[in-house]
Amino acid sequence: MHASLDPYDAVLLVSFGGPEGPDDVLPFLENVTRGRGIPRERLAEVGKHYSLFGGRSPINDQCRELLAALRGELDRRGIATPLYWGNRNWRPYLADTVAELAAAGHRRVLALVTSAYPSYSSCRQYRENLYDAAAGRPLRIDRIRHYATHPGFVTAGVEATLAALAELGDIGDRARLIFVTHSVPTVMAETAGPEPRTATGAYVDWHAAVAREVARQVGSRRGIDYAHELCYCSRSGPPQQRWLEPDVNERLAELAAAGVPAVVAVPIGFVSDHMEVIFDLDTEAARTAVDNGLAFARAATAGTHPVFVRALADLLYERSAVARGEQTDTAVITAGELGWYACEPGCCPNLRDPDRPALCGAEHAGQSGNSGRSPVL
Repeated sequence: MHASLDPYDAVLLVSFGGPEGPDDVLPFLENVTRGRGIPRERLAEVGKHYSLFGGRSPINDQCRELLAALRGELDRRGIATPLYWGNRNWRPYLADTVAELAAAGHRRVLALVTSAYPSYSSCRQYRENLYDAAAGRPLRIDRIRHYATHPGFVTAGVEATLAALAELGDIGDRARLIFVTHSVPTVMAETAGPEPRTATGAYVDWHAAVAREVARQVGSRRGIDYAHELCYCSRSGPPQQRWLEPDVNERLAELAAAGVPAVVAVPIGFVSDHMEVIFDLDTEAARTAVDNGLAFARAATAGTHPVFVRALADLLYERSAVARGEQTDTAVITAGELGWYACEPGCCPNLRDPDRPALCGAEHAGQSGNSGRSPVL
């Protein structure tokens, strides 16, 4: 194994960002919703969620923890490639970090996005922001493949689910596994991933595959065939717009009415315990469960689980080996789709601005947009 990630001379962690104090909350929400015409009063209402947690989101701290864990893993492998971090919506801003990379003389950068699934909001929007940040700068940015179907991500979910079931005691044997992710507009879900697509699109398909595999492994470990399903949280669009359902709170009430005694919420759609987890699940969903007489436990996100961190390091190495023209192993769960390094032009389209450019696409010189299996670089 190379003691470097050649030809890449830096790694860029790309994340969503979040406010780190009460004065940051409204400006942050304005950044997130810019161009959508959402009234300031609505933003203020959403901002109250942050007040429950000291007026800050935990996501930036979790990025710092992930960077430290990844640094430690790369150091153990003898890989000294420097790590940088930039956010889409709050400091450190992606544009500032890319400017710093260019000023430091880096010319080929490998991006790791803290979003594991394909869709417009979880992939292409990051690619658009990377394009904006890199415009006019003398560097190239590639990315690792989508990694939700990597065994390391799934193993972290399995172990977290087992721990949550153990919290429930004996009733854990009769629990329902509720896999939770961020809801998106159905049209965004249906256009996720490259063509040809299924009717549901890659966003839903990938979550379903991960949920099946986590449930299978958990059931095998406990000797129980657990019923499981996929639910959604954090719907934020206008009432007339269709979003993915069922909502986790509505589903918890239905399950309680049907006699289900206990639920484990498994947030497979999230890499870390940010606001959609600590508010939507730990606060709202937990309260819904209590109100309906359901025993409730929430599994941890992948976070800095050692197996997940090792998987990210493996994915960085895999991508660099491919860029060097070498053969490499590409780990993927059973029945899971292998992610791709570069996206086809119609993959996860921007439905409001179809012509907006994005990095890490097949249209860029030297990249293949088909899949992670057989890239030509």
